[in-house]
Amino acid sequence: MNKPISNTLSSEFTARLPQQARGRERFEGILAASEQLLIEKGIDGFSIPELASVLQCTRTSIYHFFPTPFAILNELTRRYLCKLEEEVRAVSVGFETQPWRDVIEHVSVTVSRFHNNNPVGALLILGAVATSESHQALQLTISHLGRYVDDLMREIGVVLPDDEPNATALTVELGTACLRLSYYLHGEVTDAYRRECSRAMISYLEQFAK
Repeated sequence: MNKPISNTLSSEFTARLPQQARGRERFEGILAASEQLLIEKGIDGFSIPELASVLQCTRTSIYHFFPTPFAILNELTRRYLCKLEEEVRAVSVGFETQPWRDVIEHVSVTVSRFHNNNPVGALLILGAVATSESHQALQLTISHLGRYVDDLMREIGVVLPDDEPNATALTVELGTACLRLSYYLHGEVTDAYRRECSRAMISYLEQFAK
């Protein structure tokens, strides 16, 4: 599977992956503590000094792997976007013989459940984007998810246009916008906004399925 964030990001925004077992353990410990700090204080309360206090370690030991707090946020975002892609892909494969509208409905349920079950992932994906690099990663993931929509429509003989505007990316963007608004208003994806997510995507795709 393609990774949502490429290896071309500026070094200050990218985690330095450890090579040794002890380093990997420390690396994962920093990320775990970062998730807990984000749950407790949100992005506004997230900082490396605060994280060092939680871990009872020096800031230097964190900077060794993460040169800036954005590098931590981007690594967490990358991981959650990968998980989201995997879940959507699994749904697309498992329901490929079903009517496309039913599959879109099930995808919206899967994505909504993912966000509600992963509060840090929802914060990073639906909440405030940490950096322009995170935004770039999100847009690339939307493009990836759009490929599944494209494959699904092809199963029923509908070929979505691949020129401008990008129909597959727009489909995912419309659904994501509904989920993002629900998160902004309610701190979660509610059933009402989940249904609007599905309706928005289906309504847009129906123009090509006639």
